[in-house]
Amino acid sequence: MKKYIFLTILSLTFGFFSIGQDVEFKASNFKDNKEGFKKAKAELEAGTELWEVGNQAIFMVKDPELNYKKALQHFKKAYQFNPKSAELNFKIGVCYAHSSEKAKCLKYFEDAYKLNPNVHPFMNYYMGYTKQLKGDYKKAITFYDNFISEYRKADNFAKFVKQRKKECVNAIKLEDDPKRVWVDNIEELNTEYNDFAPSVSMDGEELVFTSNRPNNHKPNEVGEYDDDIYVTTLVDGKWQKAKPINGNINTEKNDISNNISFNGTSMLISQINKDGNYDIYETFLKGDRWTDPVNFSPNINYKANDTYACYDPGNVYIYYARDNANGNRGYDIYISGVMNRPQRKYGTPRPVSEISSPFNDGPVYIHPSGKYLYFASEGFNSMGGYDIFMCKKEGSKWSKPINLGYPINTPYDDFFFAATANGKYAYITSNRAGGKGGYDLYKVTFWGPEKTPATIVEDYLLASIAKPINDPQIEQAVKVTQAANFTVFKGKTIDALTKKPVEAIIDITDNKSGKIIESFTTNSATGKFLISLPSGGNYGIAVKADGYLFHSENFDIPVGSAYNMVNKTIELKNIKVGSKIALRNIFFDTGKSVLRPESNAELDRLVKLLKDVSSLKIELSGHTDNTGSASGNEKLSQDRANAVVAYLVSKGISKNRLTAKGYGSSRPIASNNTAEGRQQNRRTEFEIIAN
Repeated sequence: MKKYIFLTILSLTFGFFSIGQDVEFKASNFKDNKEGFKKAKAELEAGTELWEVGNQAIFMVKDPELNYKKALQHFKKAYQFNPKSAELNFKIGVCYAHSSEKAKCLKYFEDAYKLNPNVHPFMNYYMGYTKQLKGDYKKAITFYDNFISEYRKADNFAKFVKQRKKECVNAIKLEDDPKRVWVDNIEELNTEYNDFAPSVSMDGEELVFTSNRPNNHKPNEVGEYDDDIYVTTLVDGKWQKAKPINGNINTEKNDISNNISFNGTSMLISQINKDGNYDIYETFLKGDRWTDPVNFSPNINYKANDTYACYDPGNVYIYYARDNANGNRGYDIYISGVMNRPQRKYGTPRPVSEISSPFNDGPVYIHPSGKYLYFASEGFNSMGGYDIFMCKKEGSKWSKPINLGYPINTPYDDFFFAATANGKYAYITSNRAGGKGGYDLYKVTFWGPEKTPATIVEDYLLASIAKPINDPQIEQAVKVTQAANFTVFKGKTIDALTKKPVEAIIDITDNKSGKIIESFTTNSATGKFLISLPSGGNYGIAVKADGYLFHSENFDIPVGSAYNMVNKTIELKNIKVGSKIALRNIFFDTGKSVLRPESNAELDRLVKLLKDVSSLKIELSGHTDNTGSASGNEKLSQDRANAVVAYLVSKGISKNRLTAKGYGSSRPIASNNTAEGRQQNRRTEFEIIAN
């Protein structure tokens, strides 16, 4: 589908008229300063030559915005000499209108119109654009109508104007129904330069973004620096000073952050290839450094620009934005599936038709639940520029896009979207008026609809469309939506004695099937890890590291259970006499000593440990809570310990290496006065008695 770009084709004949205070660049107007006029006139002519190149159709030039920036350097010098020229004000306005600093165009267009409303055939169009940016939509429509009535060229520009009018109608409706959100400029991160492309970790504590703030590279011909990738962390509710990302990532060309993986160990970025186009690359976090970026297969990175990619939660697909094949530089959103992940081979990409408009679409982002897709577009019911939209997963398709509404979206460019896993916060990019300069990073806080007092706090993923959820706390379950239920399991692995980080392998097992559904390594420098577990399963979490006893956790997440975040520090114990470990994924029916099949995965890991370390001798101990008689509990615990020993012997472990002991309720590790404490006390442990 053809994309139309909002760039003005101004290959029309100028007609200048001296109206009001318009001071044209004529020698007769500057008889007392002929030398100054000569220099200013030369700057105007040099700028106009570049300006006209920028006005051509986008497929005719390499970088139209760069030409506008070059032109602006000349225009500013001419403006210092003669700020009363309607022509010059108009041209400066056009330059800013097609930049990341759109708000600066307002003054120049308004001054040009006051000086001479007939300065250029496109004056009414840009006055409409000015009124649209200022939120005066009815006046904007009037100016657009005036322009259309006078425009006679047989090209596609009339379609742009119709879209602008449609945006004004959309904006009136959306602003009449504002969403209950805060949209705050992140002042501690933003600069007077472009700060954009945020990507946030699931727990909301790390933010990666892109900026063209001054760096140690050489600036380009208009004095701007290349885009580099930066990272910051959240400490006590405040973002720390951003630092260049650690590793061989930032080059002397543009490097743009796309998306952090859901476990935080890999990242998609965009870099410029040898042909001058953007390609998608992937980098991996090893310790505190990111690896050298690796290019994707030719199926992903084609002949045009491929950029703004994101992962899906299952790590099966990537979504990204690609130039149209017809060469007019419009973007569509594509999807490609994994054919061979280790060799980085992906299938033939296809456009995502449900989120395709006649205008530019992308960037794109998938929520960790996998049930929501967010993307930016100049089409659909945009308020103007890029707006952010959301789709819900319906079977194998995405629903009709929903505009996130005002004040998330404005008549300016509002794009990029990255949310925390609980859906309470999101980060976007915008060049709306009132920022620090260029594109800025903004934090969106969803506060939900007005509500009556209740014993729990309700929130919304999206104030306009989602169902009530509980305010997320680490200890509490939080319902995001019925379709987006999962637990975020985060933490770090450390040495139990030294408290230093330990690099460990974590296997996630579906206890019902016994299959490992996820395996990853914790960070070698910090020990940190982060993963999400969907509802509807009982999961075994096994943590292994060389020289340490393995650790296990169990999560039971029933179907329909709400969002939850668990933050846990896992202390790993050295393999030495006296080390004790609880086997959290050993299951018995209540009051019985027959092992349930869900226990097999955990026990098989213990078998492997005993076979790997053939000198180990262990005591298997059974423990109960204090419910029932002491003698009954001691017998039950002994029978359960015997059952574990029997399983190990059946797997080839010599019985003389194993001792079974039932302690009943005599060795509690928590209070028996609560259900949670009693559950902790009902456990199977092993202790190394010889090594």
